Amino acid sequence: MATSGWCFLAAMIVAYGVANLLQSVAAARTTVHRTFDPGLLLRLAGHRTYLVGLACQVAGFVLAFLSRRDLPLFLVQASVAAGLGVTALLGVILLKWRLPVAEVALLVLLFAGITALVLAARPAPSKGLGTGGTVALLVALAVIAVLGFFAVRLHGAPGSVALGSLAGLAFSAAAVAARPLASAPGWDAFLSDPLLYLLVGHSVVGQLLLGLAMQRGSTTAAVAAMDAAGAVPAAIVGLLLLNDKIWPGREWLAGIGFLVTLAAVVGLTRYAEPQHHHAVARETTRAVVGPRPPLVPHSAVAGCEVAAAGGAGDPLTQAASTGLRRPTTRS
Repeated sequence: MATSGWCFLAAMIVAYGVANLLQSVAAARTTVHRTFDPGLLLRLAGHRTYLVGLACQVAGFVLAFLSRRDLPLFLVQASVAAGLGVTALLGVILLKWRLPVAEVALLVLLFAGITALVLAARPAPSKGLGTGGTVALLVALAVIAVLGFFAVRLHGAPGSVALGSLAGLAFSAAAVAARPLASAPGWDAFLSDPLLYLLVGHSVVGQLLLGLAMQRGSTTAAVAAMDAAGAVPAAIVGLLLLNDKIWPGREWLAGIGFLVTLAAVVGLTRYAEPQHHHAVARETTRAVVGPRPPLVPHSAVAGCEVAAAGGAGDPLTQAASTGLRRPTTRS
């Protein structure tokens, strides 16, 4: 079982990396939302690219769920961030992103930290969370939703980071619920466990917050903030309450690996710039002179524009044909 856990972990990283890229393209082509509106998920569902990305994220979610049965949360949650590397690689190949040297260095640092965690992590089954833990997850769900209601008022990179961080907390709570739930003895116990419904609730709220975060500019900033905010709480709860284990004598390696991973993820929020600026431009234009034709992409140095929503065809293909790319400079 432990061996299968490692396989699930590797497949999860690839699935989340593909999901990040596809969902970002779809979010860029959807009218920006300034309210905590669940209708955004329905609008995003109108894009085939988003649906494929959502399928990849569901696959990543299932793979993460299976890997949590034996692998500690500090490893699984930190490994989710490795999907950024897959996203960046696909962005360079498919969308012609140009990654600056600083971001490449941070991605290398990220993989080094995760490698250290892999070497330090000791597979072990989870303990139960208890009634107190279940109530705490319910309260956390309500608090995250309320904070998200106010965070949607933020614009640009701060909005991406704030909403991405709240999404990370929601997904972190879902991970805490998933670790003991994955050890359910049978389907009856699985379906009757309140942790299942808390897991679903946190996942839906996290998905909505992540979609709102990606609309506000930087995919990398949104995802990196999500990963940074989601890694620490799950790691602490796992080690204290859920029987997460570290190989004897490798505690220092786990500590260094976790800090390096967290530093790399936080660093990515600093160096990441928007891959799409259509939302602000479109919203401003409509407010002043009414509807306008689709935006024309600028140069790579100035950033990038994405065509206005409503165009025909596959959004990923259209994004590639209009020159969607990463900027070559950082402010």
